[in-house]
Amino acid sequence: MSDRTVLHVKGRVLVGPEDVRDELWVVDGRVSYDRPAGARDIRTVKGWALPGLVDAHCHVGLDRHGAVPQDVAEKQALTDRDAGTLLIRDAGSPSDTRWVDDREDLPKIIRAGRHIARTRRYIRNYAWEIEPEDLVAYVAQEARRGDGWVKLVGDWIDRDLGDLSACWPRGAVEAAIAEAHRLGARVTAHCFAEDSLQDLVEAGIDCIEHATGLTEDLIPLFAERGVAIVPTLVNIATFPQLADGGESRFPRWSAHMRRLHERRYDTVRGAYDAGIPVFVGTDAGGGLAHGLAAAEVAELVTAGIPPLDALAAGTWTARAWLGRPGLDEGAPADLVVYDEDPRADVRVLAAPRRVVLNGRVVG
Repeated sequence: MSDRTVLHVKGRVLVGPEDVRDELWVVDGRVSYDRPAGARDIRTVKGWALPGLVDAHCHVGLDRHGAVPQDVAEKQALTDRDAGTLLIRDAGSPSDTRWVDDREDLPKIIRAGRHIARTRRYIRNYAWEIEPEDLVAYVAQEARRGDGWVKLVGDWIDRDLGDLSACWPRGAVEAAIAEAHRLGARVTAHCFAEDSLQDLVEAGIDCIEHATGLTEDLIPLFAERGVAIVPTLVNIATFPQLADGGESRFPRWSAHMRRLHERRYDTVRGAYDAGIPVFVGTDAGGGLAHGLAAAEVAELVTAGIPPLDALAAGTWTARAWLGRPGLDEGAPADLVVYDEDPRADVRVLAAPRRVVLNGRVVG
């Protein structure tokens, strides 16, 4: 489609959960609700239109071994795009993906810099591995490198203990989060277990990834502080397999992982019921495939979140949380068109009819 071509989206345009319009126009790559004067070269797309899906925990440029070549990262981004994911919060990567910003055919990425982990307490080749006395300096470094986010590894297996445990002392995370906020960045942390959560939340953290260790006694604290969670349920589904693989060396850790998995839906529903913000994220790019945002929305519904709120967690509210527009007048035209109403059945999200990115039909 040339830059002069006008795109006309007809049917039902879901500007918001209850804000439904009959049509929108795309002119010079941007959304308009007014028919452009004198438009002649018009392409029409019909169906149910949503803002591009959001994957708020995704790793473009990463696989299970570390950073990948650019051509592999490109395929990952294209897989997400073709599945309707047009906005990604890259929750930590050793790969420099700034080149993506120059590609109008690839999803927009909000980066959290590189993971920051305790020495020998995370996946090899993923993170800066440091000790607590260096945490503030590395947080400042990644706050300057990222797009308004920093990613900590809040807990991981302690091989001497044989189980998950917190990675950082309270004073270190307080100072580090304060420094990130001073620099204008928000902070999130990988957390599977229970014992790191209170310190992180009371230290002022903005988000917790996975949050499988969220317990009834901690839920009020999260709700009071407005700390969001990104449950990554499609990734948590792998816990039993991970537990089986570690059974012989770390039986205590394996049993813990199984318990976290068994209560995963109750954990997410309890958080939602308490008013904790919940957002869609898949954890793609480690051991998990890309393009699973629709599956994660369906998992949130399985956990007991009402379908409309689960849909919002991967579209309207997620974009607002990340500070990016939806289908607003004048916004970049990033949208996905479906044959049926995704509010009635979120499984519709798995089969986009058309994908429009920066005003161009790309899929």
